[in-house]
Amino acid sequence: MSIDNDHTQTADQQLKAKHRALWASGDYPAVAAELIPALGPELVRAAGIKRGNRVLDVGAGSGNAAIPAARVGAVVTASDLTPELLDVGRTIAARSGVALEWVEADAEAMPFEDNSFDVVMSCVGAMFAPHHQATADELVRVARPGGTIAMINWTPEGFIGNLLTTLKPYAPPPPPGAGAPPQWGNEEHVRKLFGDNVTDLKMQRQTVRMDHSANPLEFREYWKTNYGPTISVYRYNEGQPDRIAALDNDFLAMLTRWNQASEAGRTEYDAEYLLITATKK
Repeated sequence: MSIDNDHTQTADQQLKAKHRALWASGDYPAVAAELIPALGPELVRAAGIKRGNRVLDVGAGSGNAAIPAARVGAVVTASDLTPELLDVGRTIAARSGVALEWVEADAEAMPFEDNSFDVVMSCVGAMFAPHHQATADELVRVARPGGTIAMINWTPEGFIGNLLTTLKPYAPPPPPGAGAPPQWGNEEHVRKLFGDNVTDLKMQRQTVRMDHSANPLEFREYWKTNYGPTISVYRYNEGQPDRIAALDNDFLAMLTRWNQASEAGRTEYDAEYLLITATKK
């Protein structure tokens, strides 16, 4: 192996280690359960998952979509880069009385055979892998011909897209070749990624309501405590009180601007996502 290849491989390993640590920080299972519990069942419905289907959930986290798929009787493998999330998922599944397989795996290089699954899905998970084309190619590769690929991804224009945009000026520069996660919520970008590998590509914008906190300030603190990408950006600015103060102000302004609740003591945020289904050629 050349020195250049060695360097590339080391840089990629370091990047994946950072991603793993990012999603292990905070409490993403709480975010999934408290803010977006409806998304997993919605993805299972849209993918048409039935009893006996072989299903792979990519970037499964703690099983927001994988566990509902197992409940309908599918044979489910939940894969994620972050073992801490899989551990939580195992506990939730055991409590729910459903059985599924949990596998630590990189969405850009999955340890599964070609043409292995009837349905390959991802619920706001695979979109955060840095290299979009590699991820799309893997989603297609492991689906059987005629199988379904289904995703829910945050849109650039929606609430989460704007949250990430607010954090961006305070975040470290992205590594070379990394795509912005909300691009996965852009229809044209998705068409280019899947190209001629799929047919019957359908995309629909929908929203999920988040009404967890009493006011925008409380909601800001919720994101700072629980959501890995937010925690990572605040840690990056540690020791720089002026930048932390500016970030706090920008974040609160964004949450105040997006709050749709008309009465005091409530917040309401309709977070837009792109629901994608396609058939592998």
